[in-house]
Amino acid sequence: MGQVPAATRALAILRALAKAPGPLPAGALARELGLPRSTVYHLLTAMIEQGFVTHLPEERRYGLGVAAFEIGSAYSRQEPLQRLSRLVLSRLVDAVGHTAHLGVLHGREVLYLIEERAPGRPPLVTDVGVRLPSELTASGRAMLAALPEAQVRALFPGREAFAGQALTPAQPEPATPPASLSELRRLLAAVRRAGYAVETDEVTPGFSSVAVAVLDHNGHPAAAVAVTYPGDTVADREKLVSSVQAAAGALERRLHGGGRPPGRA
Repeated sequence: MGQVPAATRALAILRALAKAPGPLPAGALARELGLPRSTVYHLLTAMIEQGFVTHLPEERRYGLGVAAFEIGSAYSRQEPLQRLSRLVLSRLVDAVGHTAHLGVLHGREVLYLIEERAPGRPPLVTDVGVRLPSELTASGRAMLAALPEAQVRALFPGREAFAGQALTPAQPEPATPPASLSELRRLLAAVRRAGYAVETDEVTPGFSSVAVAVLDHNGHPAAAVAVTYPGDTVADREKLVSSVQAAAGALERRLHGGGRPPGRA
């Protein structure tokens, strides 16, 4: 990082502080980012003056300041993810003729931010603002498969963390969602191999979903794009999957200004 501009270095410090579980010493930041301590101290001083970093003198550590919180709050108010996604989802619905969704992980749940309903299609349980167990949904599985294994383990430390059954079991053969960490790991491994996640009859009987994760700048799942359809209405499953993958890729490019995040081929 020796030749990059000071602004890039400052942003790298902010990102490192944001990822850390608590305030960090300047030396730890210098080691993590491969920067001279003098440079780190100079940048921290400037960011303290602007309110983006707070110095904790008794602990000799640095944490995020109020200005960083204000930036995060502004992001929530402006809803840039939703704004960037609407055109992508609208085009996806036009391409496949089925309802599309955008969801994000919120703890162990999927929170649905957008539903772009296809003409003539009925309303679904995955409406805007609805939260569902991530391990039961295609969107949740797609995002969980993109997380580090340690984070998945932290989200699902024991059997009590799992929903345990499909939301509305189909008859006469109800779906059997994962009910343990080992079962979830096997399912997520299959998602990673396939490059997409599926769910059939586990949320609504007679309906299936296909989802693909959208990765952020660090290669972590920022959201998932999904399509839900009546189980007997898709003649070309591969074409549907390709359309969802293309939509997720298009949203990633919009998020990253044309580049691709780490971890995506």
